[in-house]
Amino acid sequence: MSSTAPALPPLPANSQVRIGHVHLKVANIESPLAFYRDVHGFVVTQRHGSQAVFLSAGGYHHHIGLNTWESAGGQPPQPGSTGLYHVAILYPTRATRWAFARRRGRSRGQ
Repeated sequence: MSSTAPALPPLPANSQVRIGHVHLKVANIESPLAFYRDVHGFVVTQRHGSQAVFLSAGGYHHHIGLNTWESAGGQPPQPGSTGLYHVAILYPTRATRWAFARRRGRSRGQ
C-alpha cells in the first residue's frame, strides 16, 4: 500500500470564496496593529491590553486577531517554520464547501 495520496487534478477556488478571519501570533501588538489599522484601514473592535486586539472591516466582529498569548517577545520564525495560527475560509454555498471537503479527504487518501 502506498503512503502517498493520489494526485488530484487542479480545481480553482470558486470566485465567490471569501476569507472569514485570521488569527496571528505576534511578538508584540503595536507593530502589527499599526500595519493592519493604519495602513490597511481595519478598525479595532476589541482590545485586551497588550495581549490581544481584534480588527474588522465593515462591522464584522473581527477579520484579524492578533495575540501574544504564546508568543510575547518571541523571535521571528526560523526559515521553514510556520507562523499562521488560524484561517477560516467561507464558501458561498454548502455544495461548494463540501466539494472542497471531499477533495481534502481524497488528497489524504481517505
